[in-house]
Amino acid sequence: MADSERYGSALTRAERYRLLIETVSDYAIYMLDPDGIVASWNPGAERFKGYTEEEIIGQHFSRFYTDEDRAAGLPQRALATAQTEGRFEHEGWRIRKDGARMWAHVIIDPIRSPDGKLIGFAKITRDITTRRDAQLALRASEERFRLLVQSVHDYAIYMLDPQGYVASWNRGAQRLKGYTEQEIISRHFSRFYTEQDRSTGLPQRALKIAVEEGKFEQVGWRVRKNGSLMWAHVVIQPIHDDDGMLVGYAKVTRDLSERKATDDALRRSEERFRLLVQGVRDYAIYMLDPQGRITNWNTGAQRFKGYTEGEIVGEHFSRFYTEEDRAVELPTKALMIAAEEGRFEQEGWRVRKDGSRFWANVVIDAIRGDDNELIGFAKVTRDITEKRKAEEILEQTRARFIQSQKMEAVGQLTGGIAHDFNNLLAVVLGNLDMARKRLPPDPKLRQLIENSIQAADRGATLTKRMLAFARRQQLTATTIDVLDLVRDMSDLMQRSIGSGIQITTQFPLRLAPAHADANQLELALLNLVVNARDAMPDGGTITISARTKTISEATQSGLAPGDYVCLSVTDTGEGMDEQTLRQAVEPFFTTKGVGKGTGLGLSMVHGFAEQSGGRLTLKSRKGRGTRAQVWLPVGIANEVPQQAEDLEASSGLAGKPLCVLVVDDDPLVLMNTTAMLEDLGHRVLEATSGEQALRVLRRSPDVDLLITDQLMPGMTGTQLVEAVRPAHPDLPIILATGYAEMSPDAAPGVPRLDKPFLQKGLARVISASMQVKEGRVLCQPKHC
Repeated sequence: MADSERYGSALTRAERYRLLIETVSDYAIYMLDPDGIVASWNPGAERFKGYTEEEIIGQHFSRFYTDEDRAAGLPQRALATAQTEGRFEHEGWRIRKDGARMWAHVIIDPIRSPDGKLIGFAKITRDITTRRDAQLALRASEERFRLLVQSVHDYAIYMLDPQGYVASWNRGAQRLKGYTEQEIISRHFSRFYTEQDRSTGLPQRALKIAVEEGKFEQVGWRVRKNGSLMWAHVVIQPIHDDDGMLVGYAKVTRDLSERKATDDALRRSEERFRLLVQGVRDYAIYMLDPQGRITNWNTGAQRFKGYTEGEIVGEHFSRFYTEEDRAVELPTKALMIAAEEGRFEQEGWRVRKDGSRFWANVVIDAIRGDDNELIGFAKVTRDITEKRKAEEILEQTRARFIQSQKMEAVGQLTGGIAHDFNNLLAVVLGNLDMARKRLPPDPKLRQLIENSIQAADRGATLTKRMLAFARRQQLTATTIDVLDLVRDMSDLMQRSIGSGIQITTQFPLRLAPAHADANQLELALLNLVVNARDAMPDGGTITISARTKTISEATQSGLAPGDYVCLSVTDTGEGMDEQTLRQAVEPFFTTKGVGKGTGLGLSMVHGFAEQSGGRLTLKSRKGRGTRAQVWLPVGIANEVPQQAEDLEASSGLAGKPLCVLVVDDDPLVLMNTTAMLEDLGHRVLEATSGEQALRVLRRSPDVDLLITDQLMPGMTGTQLVEAVRPAHPDLPIILATGYAEMSPDAAPGVPRLDKPFLQKGLARVISASMQVKEGRVLCQPKHC
């Protein structure tokens, strides 16, 4: 009876163990016989392995091993180890029923009878695949960070332990400091400081400040392995673990020796890179996987781009590019170039989290493992917006300089062409004028001659515009009442623009006089009014106004300090865009159709204003009209302008026949001038050069008047005047010129005759010159 109770009690304990094993679902717990045949199977084993109890009982446990492990005899060694050492423990791949692999932790214990005989094995297996994957991911992340730091060559990036001993060392540190990793690890970082800094305790203070304030930053001298000094930018930041305990310091050093040696101008330029010099917090430094997804993110990147690490890790780096760059697949191309060539560098627009843009310098370096396999990319971005602005300003300045050179060259060419053209016009107009006097009473023939003279006059006007642009037109500056000038021109301007456009004026009660050539100012004003008319095809209003202004210092428009009269012509027309406005004063530039404009109107006004000591300024916006301002120096209020009546009076004086010596290197002009003089009743001697003229004067002492061209090879007209004066101090001389390419002080008192000229103009200046000789001055000869 007692034995039966004990047996029943034993069955109860076995039942309890069986129930315990069968309820465990996170472990595969089963028994093997001494040969490795599965003898029992619990639900955890069925869940892990995939076999039912009926499928697996009687099967050898080696089927759970990989082919590689079975080939190496691992199942047999496992049982042998368990039998001899009392236990076998191992981690490795195991195979489920469906062929899938799991990373398993395995324990095999031998089971023996009371007499020590082996009766089987107890085997416990646990699936730790998830834990292993997490460990591998953590190691991979740490490796990526290590490779990122190692790929930075321009910075010494390393770690110190809490006492300041070097714990890690990157390639940039080796390049900057000169120490290899084996030489410097476990050495105190104070060896990089100068003796003076060490004596003042700077290394210790640096670590203390980093802990207390979260950061230590300084620029100063540091010492390399070879004893040389470098001017370095240093940032030290404390590193704490999850519990807030100090585990060390991150230290970043940049060699700034070359920057310190630059001059002030270079330092101002380098200021655009101030954020870069401040340390790694001012650089976006992060890593991409081979597909371009962001795998880590530094504090500089967060500060730079605006994204936190949680927001950006796992996202594709193309989000930093503009829509235009993404449309042409620039991000993909950048990674391809970096992978193929080892490096990609570019400047361009990039986008922050808030949508704002900045001009960035971007460097992408490929990161490869020891087997040259592409692991990812190191990406460094810096903001160079200010540098780009400075370069744009420099480019604009260079363009303005080139434009000024071009305008000067065109001006020289224009002046030369106008001089030769004036000589031709002088011949044409002179001959037409002479022919008109000898015409028979034929109205049709006279009309033809008059038309030819009008065409030649138009050519002369065009030449004057060209000379005005080239600033070589001879100007007779007088004091001008601008209000009277505009009032006198009102009818002419209204007829020129037609009835569809209204002209209004706005003048102050008191306006200072201007100092300029009245005829040229009239021509300039008429040009501006006609341009305003052409800008308003559907009609509108032209406002002519004037004001006086004192310029106290040099302005961007080029006006020197002084008092000026500003004459403005404002229209309500189409206006100009920026490109047209920049080209408006260029010679021969016009927006009008073929045959509707020469492109010299504004060029003439520009040249006239500058030659008068002022400036032409244009202000315009597309669709908002245009304002042209002619700035002219203020004239002397009590200066009396030359009266045209005096000139007319002088031209009417009949003089006695004279012996006139005419000097001109152009045979056509010489012949034409001679014909006009002879027609006036004078006797003419001819010379084709200054040297020949001097010889004629020596042979003919009875010469009453000398008329000479200014521009001649060998000896100019002014040089001829200087050569003649000693022997003939009272001989009247007239300078004939196509443009005023000489100083106003040259040949003082010598009247000038502008080419082309008609016979009556020639007679007028001869009469004025002879009146001066006789002491009866009706006008200043230089103005005749």
